[in-house]
Amino acid sequence: MTLLQRSSALRAIKILHTIVWALLAACIVGIPVASWKGRHGLAAGLVLIVLLEVVVLLIFRWRCPLTLIAERYTADRRANFDIYLPDWLARHNKTVFGVIFLLGVVYAGVRYWR
Repeated sequence: MTLLQRSSALRAIKILHTIVWALLAACIVGIPVASWKGRHGLAAGLVLIVLLEVVVLLIFRWRCPLTLIAERYTADRRANFDIYLPDWLARHNKTVFGVIFLLGVVYAGVRYWR
């Protein structure tokens, strides 16, 4: 594979990874919003989507499968080599969004049980 082909493949993976990340981030942020609006079924569906992603991460030893694919196309191993995010966010992504997710689930649970 030529350097141009490797670069194009990596770019495509980064775009796809960023889209998937944005959708999952939207789900995480959407959980408390849906609950606040009384849309508890939607909030539960968003929780299930995020939990499905957590299962995927657990299967792949807490690494995104897209990261594993991206590694084939570059020796770069910065935190954001495989996604279009700032390095600090890519580095702390699971912690930041894990906390937001847990707080959102707690909020949704409290709203539901009221």
